[in-house]
Amino acid sequence: MKVFPFKIPKSSEEAFIYQEDCETIFYDKYHQHEEIQISYIKKGEGKILVGDMITEYQKGDIIILGSNLPHVFKSDISESRGMSVMLTVFFTENGFGKDFFNLPELNAVEPFFTAIKNGIQIRDAKPSIIRKFKKFKEADKYDRFILLMSMLKAFSQSDKKHLSNYVFNKPFTDAEGKRMQMVFDFVMTHYQKNITLDEIAQIANMTKNAFCKYFKTRTKKTFFQFLIEIRIEHAAKLLIKNKELSIIEISELSGFNNISNFNRKFKEIKKKTPFEFKSSLIKS
Repeated sequence: MKVFPFKIPKSSEEAFIYQEDCETIFYDKYHQHEEIQISYIKKGEGKILVGDMITEYQKGDIIILGSNLPHVFKSDISESRGMSVMLTVFFTENGFGKDFFNLPELNAVEPFFTAIKNGIQIRDAKPSIIRKFKKFKEADKYDRFILLMSMLKAFSQSDKKHLSNYVFNKPFTDAEGKRMQMVFDFVMTHYQKNITLDEIAQIANMTKNAFCKYFKTRTKKTFFQFLIEIRIEHAAKLLIKNKELSIIEISELSGFNNISNFNRKFKEIKKKTPFEFKSSLIKS
């Protein structure tokens, strides 16, 4: 299967499809597809890389991805304790007709399409939204349509977190997708270790200068900015889940060999020092 583009299996007669994924890990190749993706994480946790940002996801989250937004789920097998389960609806904005969502009766869902261009995450979704997701499996086509329209309105009114800072307006080529996949796989496996520019450029089969330009053009950030963000997200997760670890230990387990640099980078990204972040968890 090609990494780019990823084709959602859907007949020409279907305006949208419902899919359940029950696997040890979610599909773990960096990919994009024309369809808008609305996913409810019923079970499992891990990281999701969307465009230029990486974010932790967990049970109960709703992840919504706009058309052609590159992404990949990286399931945390150690935390999932078995299977990861995701309920998903795929559809295109023109799937119900070119001007369907321009109807004045659907003005209430317009904010939804603006928000999802960068991808959004909804934490602590209302129970009413979760119940709608769970009804999809047994619902007929008409009821699924009603459920989807109701969900779009609810999402427009929900608190959201953007998953990317960069809007992708066109699909990547197969070659670009495969190259980025190799880079991301290597980083996600080795981010706790020292990664040199020579090493990552070799993985991408490019010179150092060419790789730096290539990566920044496609993510709007340098490779080492991206690497530091992954390390800080891992550190934040350790601070939340492993309260017995010291900040120095977490710094080392996250790929930093200098505590001052770790503290500085953590504050730049999380707007709090690791100590302040840890203290806020205790208070809450």
